[in-house]
Amino acid sequence: MPALSHKAESFTESVIREMTRLNLALNGPERAVNFAQGFPDFAPPPEIIEAAKNALDGGFNQYATTWGAPQLRAAVAAKQSRAWGREVDPETEVTVACGATESMIAAMLAAVDPGDEVIVFEPFYENYGPDCILSGAVPRFVALRPPDWNFDADELRRAFGPKTRAIVINTPHNPTGKVFSLAELELIAGLCQEHDALALTDEIYEHLVYDGRHLALATLPGMAERTITISGASKTFSVTGWRVGWLIAPPALTAGIRKVHDFLTVGAAHPLQIAVATALGFPEAFYDSLQEEYRERRDTLVRGLREIGFECRAPAGAYYVMAGIEPFGYTDDVAFARHLIETVAVATVPASSFFHDAALGRGQVRFSFPKRMETIERGLAALAGLRAAPGAP
Repeated sequence: MPALSHKAESFTESVIREMTRLNLALNGPERAVNFAQGFPDFAPPPEIIEAAKNALDGGFNQYATTWGAPQLRAAVAAKQSRAWGREVDPETEVTVACGATESMIAAMLAAVDPGDEVIVFEPFYENYGPDCILSGAVPRFVALRPPDWNFDADELRRAFGPKTRAIVINTPHNPTGKVFSLAELELIAGLCQEHDALALTDEIYEHLVYDGRHLALATLPGMAERTITISGASKTFSVTGWRVGWLIAPPALTAGIRKVHDFLTVGAAHPLQIAVATALGFPEAFYDSLQEEYRERRDTLVRGLREIGFECRAPAGAYYVMAGIEPFGYTDDVAFARHLIETVAVATVPASSFFHDAALGRGQVRFSFPKRMETIERGLAALAGLRAAPGAP
């Protein structure tokens, strides 16, 4: 039988998407509640849908410029120039890709050689592990420890060494909801400069911050020339299926990223790029409303989970809640996640999928809350039948 490559055998399929499929297969779309996969079950803003229709009718149906339609690169550059207080050049610093997911692998393939070390905070979004494998990088993991998901500064310092090429920072953070503080980012920036390392920052949840504020590492002194900033339209505009993301990087790195991106996917969907360019012109009131709506969802879910018996804290950002399962007598997150699907038709993500050592995540599952309030309430009602194990805390 033909054998798979060593790379393909080194990681599994997405556990997040596996949980979604399993819940739908067992319970059907009418009964299943999807707290696993981070996509909205409500419509995007009507203005962005209308912009997409106009783009289709307007003839934007062939290839865009490989590294992004000029309209979208200009809109990204204008938005980030305002946010960062410096000019971002759409011609030499912005690359449009097929979502933040492709953006990260394009960045790694462009900037990291096989054998280079890449520092990754864990728990981590599940793609980062395979990204390291596919690019030939050697991951060095640094723990984010509950309940506050802080890291040990000395542990981070020890992770940097002569082979360190890059560090991945995801803020706001999936799956924990952590928002990295200025002091934490300053420490990371200092270590990057000391060891001549790059920073790959995944900032896809930049507009979903409930406590504190989002800070871009690229704006810290000495970091503009060594940071690749990744974001996209999926989460902010509720269009996860459009797969439109972007990278902002210094010109030399951008040139390499564009070459890799070209041969990975050629380019993102042209009419959707035009629509996203329109959305990036939404007024600040849009982002304020987005934040408040998600804060309400967060508070409703966290309050409900606590009442049911889960151990959890309200996340500072993004749209996920990590919840401890010990009160229900389970020590295996995968078994518990399957139990929820089989008994109450609620899909979550076993937290072990976010760790390089599965044992580190066995005591938790992740809930996502980009859902209608009625969906959240229906899911909580289904979970309300769970019972704590005798003698559980």
